[in-house]
Amino acid sequence: MYLRSLATAVPPRSFTQKSCWDAMTGGDFLATLKPRSAALLEKILTNGSSGIERRNLALDSIEESFGHCAEKLNNSFEREAPPLASAALLDALQKSSRVAAEVDALFVCTCTGYLCPGVSSHVAEQTGMRHDVYLADLVGLGCGAAIPTMRAAQGFLAANPQAVVATVAVEICSSAFFANDDPGVLISLCLFGDGAAAAIWTSEGADGDWQAGNFTTTHRPQEREKIRFVNSAGKLKNQLHRAVPGLAAEAVGGLFAQRTADPDQVLAHSGGRDVIEALESVLPFQLTETREVLRDHGNMSSPSVLFALERRLTAARTEDRKLWLTAFGAGFAAHACELWR
Repeated sequence: MYLRSLATAVPPRSFTQKSCWDAMTGGDFLATLKPRSAALLEKILTNGSSGIERRNLALDSIEESFGHCAEKLNNSFEREAPPLASAALLDALQKSSRVAAEVDALFVCTCTGYLCPGVSSHVAEQTGMRHDVYLADLVGLGCGAAIPTMRAAQGFLAANPQAVVATVAVEICSSAFFANDDPGVLISLCLFGDGAAAAIWTSEGADGDWQAGNFTTTHRPQEREKIRFVNSAGKLKNQLHRAVPGLAAEAVGGLFAQRTADPDQVLAHSGGRDVIEALESVLPFQLTETREVLRDHGNMSSPSVLFALERRLTAARTEDRKLWLTAFGAGFAAHACELWR
């Protein structure tokens, strides 16, 4: 499976961490929390230690997300996810010198909202795909979803070698806004941003093109309650345990041991500062691109690893011959694959 192009998209409005804190202090939001919880938010958003400088959110203002009911939050997902996914996909198509009508299959992954028919139906319409395009929505895989989505595309191409396949990872984390005094919930409020990443794949390529394969995965269902979405009064509440960085490091280290050769760089999901530090403790790499994505966009869930890959590829490092991608999250599950040329 060959990568023909890769593109990313974010909402136009970008918010610094400090501006998020200022919005919280300007209204009644903090009064709904205990003083200790408010102090935790202030610490994360104002002391610069999170590794995040700003996040793109599909909001006109931070305040508009406060107090929304479950229906309004999912309405915002339905409004924002399809056009953001479509923007990334149209850019990827242009970079591959193709048009939407040439796409034979579209795989979309997301976890921050629910639509039926899925996001893929809306994206196919908005981008102008054929009526007979194969559409598949992968939901419930959390932050690690981009790599299993690539693996699904590989399977389709194996059965249909002449096909052109598009994959899209899109998350509107701002539509999963939830606040209470749980430290994991509060940390999530300070981490997540919105974004989308799209790629075009074919079963044939030319010399020097990037090829993807050697997929690996691991599931730890006994750790499921440490990182997952739970339904709370109809809203998505992120359940996040302090053990997650260690879990991620252990799982990713195990997958890295299964690599077929040493890569020139590892591109990982930007789960957060502590997660990145834990990964670097078990990998012989500094995760430069992963840290840059966290700094500029926060944790965007499933698209994050592809943002890191895009940065590496855009740098046009001619010496790169092999890259190793990894993403992880709800399940607890971790996934990896190799790119080589």
